Amino acid sequence: MVAEELGLVEMVRALRAALVGFDPETCSGAECAVLVEELATTEKACAAARVRAAARAGELGMHRERGFADVSDWLARAAGSSSGSAKAALETAAALERQPEASAALAAGELSLAQAQELVKTEAARPGSVAGLLEVARGQSLKTLKEEARDRRVRAVDPEELHRLQRAASMFRHWRTRLGTVAGAFDLPPEIGVPIINRLEAESDRLWQQAKRTNGDQEQSDPDGSESAPRRRAAIAAEAFVRLVETGGKGKTHSTDMVIVCDLQAYRRGQADPGEACHIVGGGPIPVPLARALGRDAFLKAVLHDGVQIHTIAHFGRKVPAVLRTALELGPPPDFDGALCTAPHCDRQFHLQRDHIDPIANGGLTTLVNFQPLCFVHHQIKTDHDRKAGRLHRSRRGHDPP
Repeated sequence: MVAEELGLVEMVRALRAALVGFDPETCSGAECAVLVEELATTEKACAAARVRAAARAGELGMHRERGFADVSDWLARAAGSSSGSAKAALETAAALERQPEASAALAAGELSLAQAQELVKTEAARPGSVAGLLEVARGQSLKTLKEEARDRRVRAVDPEELHRLQRAASMFRHWRTRLGTVAGAFDLPPEIGVPIINRLEAESDRLWQQAKRTNGDQEQSDPDGSESAPRRRAAIAAEAFVRLVETGGKGKTHSTDMVIVCDLQAYRRGQADPGEACHIVGGGPIPVPLARALGRDAFLKAVLHDGVQIHTIAHFGRKVPAVLRTALELGPPPDFDGALCTAPHCDRQFHLQRDHIDPIANGGLTTLVNFQPLCFVHHQIKTDHDRKAGRLHRSRRGHDPP
């Protein structure tokens, strides 16, 4: 065993030496792409091995021989991280020992430590969650995993107690930055926070489109062209925030301030039984009494579905296009937890655009089954693909009317 460990040390050092001498210019694009994926997996496996080795060294007191009273402080110094993150990594690896499949996935580089931490937190709140979340972690982004894990954790709490905790956690803080600007952070219950964010996003979209019309198709940037799209979007969102505070926003929008999904029987009963939905789209579960209270002065939408597909959408006093907007805002049944970009491996849920799967120029109809939400990037890719396929230049003549 000692010889094997010494061999591993030598291999690690040899790999490090090879990486130091690596020159991307000597590789093709395809070779670099493969190398990125292999190095990412190796990096995760190395991080897992480092934590496991640190735990064993700590058991034998090796950190004290190196002048550290706590093993997490020693690991943090070696890894160039904080003591808190090192301690969390050690605790995560220890907790995963009770989950053999997840522990093996971490050791093999299929999971990152950040992903493993989400699994451990969720398993503690809702035992039996690891198996399902492991598949999400393997096939989806960390953002998607965090959202799914958070959803499972909050659903493990009684809605009344969850709402009490959310209200108790409410806060708003502000401070001055190094540049002298004013920054802030807030924590609000979903019935308050979701409408604010939705209105802010709608106003940001309006200003974004206004800027595009003013500047044409050319993207705005600093004189040196260094400003990125996320930075531009953040700057526009800041302007939208100021306008909302000062004037309430000036633009008209088709977006809804807040959408609540509630099972009809639960709504009538005043309490949701297991398996019955009562949540704010994009905000998580809420008590049925709160849904009823919020609905008193709201414009109501009735949605009938069988758990697989939407059968009927009734907008009382609204024209037909609003029907499609409702379906797209709700997201797929039976969860109805908001729309996501439908492109593979994309989990964007804001700034989505409505795409005709079969373009109107190709005879496609404006129907629910022919709509899909796409983020800006994937919408551009889809449009370019349709253009190259000749689907954007055909006349609608000859097509039967809907």
